[in-house]
Amino acid sequence: MDAVVKVFCVHTEPNFSLPWQRKRQYSSSSSGFIIEGRRVLTNAHSVEHHTQVKLKKRGSDTKYLATVLAIGTECDIALLTVNDDEFWDGVKPVEFGDLPALQDAVTVVGYPIGGDTISVTSGVVSRMEILSYVHGSTELLGLQIDAAINSGNSGGPAINDKGKCVGIAFQSLKHEDVENIGYVIPTPVIMHFIRDYEKNGAYTGFPILGVEWQKMENPDLRVSMGMGPDQKGVRIRRIEPTAPESHVLKPSDVILSFDGVNIANDGTVPFRHGERIGFSYLVSQKYTGDNAVVKVLRNSQILEFCIKLAIHKRLIAAHIKGRPPSYYIIGGFVFTAVSVPYLRSEYGKDYEFDAPVKLLDKHLYSMAQSVDEQLVVVAQVLVADINIGYEEIVNTQVLSFNGKPVKNLKSLATMVESCDDEFLKFELEYQQIVVLQTKTAKAATLDILTTHCIPSAMSDDLKT
Repeated sequence: MDAVVKVFCVHTEPNFSLPWQRKRQYSSSSSGFIIEGRRVLTNAHSVEHHTQVKLKKRGSDTKYLATVLAIGTECDIALLTVNDDEFWDGVKPVEFGDLPALQDAVTVVGYPIGGDTISVTSGVVSRMEILSYVHGSTELLGLQIDAAINSGNSGGPAINDKGKCVGIAFQSLKHEDVENIGYVIPTPVIMHFIRDYEKNGAYTGFPILGVEWQKMENPDLRVSMGMGPDQKGVRIRRIEPTAPESHVLKPSDVILSFDGVNIANDGTVPFRHGERIGFSYLVSQKYTGDNAVVKVLRNSQILEFCIKLAIHKRLIAAHIKGRPPSYYIIGGFVFTAVSVPYLRSEYGKDYEFDAPVKLLDKHLYSMAQSVDEQLVVVAQVLVADINIGYEEIVNTQVLSFNGKPVKNLKSLATMVESCDDEFLKFELEYQQIVVLQTKTAKAATLDILTTHCIPSAMSDDLKT
């Protein structure tokens, strides 16, 4: 327990609705634990948008300044270190154990709300499956336990009866119909994160197979796809155009196996004795840039492809990896690229119900056609004489500028800045158009920036 530390963090989040400024800073406390190599593990959400991180050991009155080495947003893990040698004196690092079995006893250690001293809660492993990781908007292997996990427990270790760490506490299910459901990041995910950092000097992410698939449980469907009675697999519905495998796999291919492991008609693969798990687990165990052999059935022929695995490129990014949001302003029109944090900032945590249908459709179903494609919107119109009549345009997608399609925010800014035409003409969603006189709009922009105390017409990343 001496290896479990309390993490104090000061966060300064970007203001996605007013992207030229940041929100008021706030403090949080959570848990972490010391591992070998003078490093500390905690949750990514515990140190997100950090400006300062401090650690306090059990029984100590000193807080030590920490450095964040890596943040894995998808797996909700962060790696920290402390430069002060005194912090590491007399501390034995936590060792990792194997993946626990169902009903194995686990103890969650941490610093939850309700007190300053260390807290211990115990329970058993209730379930093991592919879980939705809320912070990273991803699906990875997770453990469900019945020990209480409260705010502040995040980042603390889950320890088995041999004193080995089997996971990191990271989220719990709060619902009127459930009790005592906590979730733990298991050792395979933790070791993937650590090895990824050690191998690449940075966190590169968890690769995915960039396909959407359909179960093949219906016998008539299997026959129509040319499958034999002993063949099992899943049918590819769509392939991400940005995924490396888009060059070899085709829609309606049936994936029979991944790296030699046969896939069942419901998309599961064998996992330990008497258990099955979604085949995305096999993919997530690989590293970015690794190769994998995929066996498919196409027109009743079995084909094998060696594909290079890559991370997911979404049209609407799930997170922007701690960078400030991008924006561009001309004639009072504030243009920005849509991301999930932006939708959350505009519409609250229930953005999936409250955001415009057109944006939600793109968020849930559209695929990026190229690696640098973004969904650019008019976020708001800063009212001025030049934009009379356009004041009510808000969160509406920009489709083209002067007849040229808008690929991303940088391309829009470049086209507008270099425009010599008499008018700036923006074609928006819902068949709306915005027309401004070029010289007047560019001249008025400076006054609008001064009125609203905005330091620059574009974010720093668009200037390079």
